[in-house]
Amino acid sequence: MPVIHVHMWEGRSDEQVAEIIKGITDVFVKMGTPAEVVRVLVHVLPKTHWGKEGKPSSE
Repeated sequence: MPVIHVHMWEGRSDEQVAEIIKGITDVFVKMGTPAEVVRVLVHVLPKTHWGKEGKPSSE
């Protein structure tokens, strides 16, 4: 059973997240994996909790 973790910044609608989940699942289905065993976990983070170049991405 594949478990796919997606980490992204906040700001996308529930409909957009659903589209991401479906798209990722479809990739695995095309490779022969049954959709019912694919798990997609979406971790939504505020930009203040995501850092790059030594600073929060909110800066």
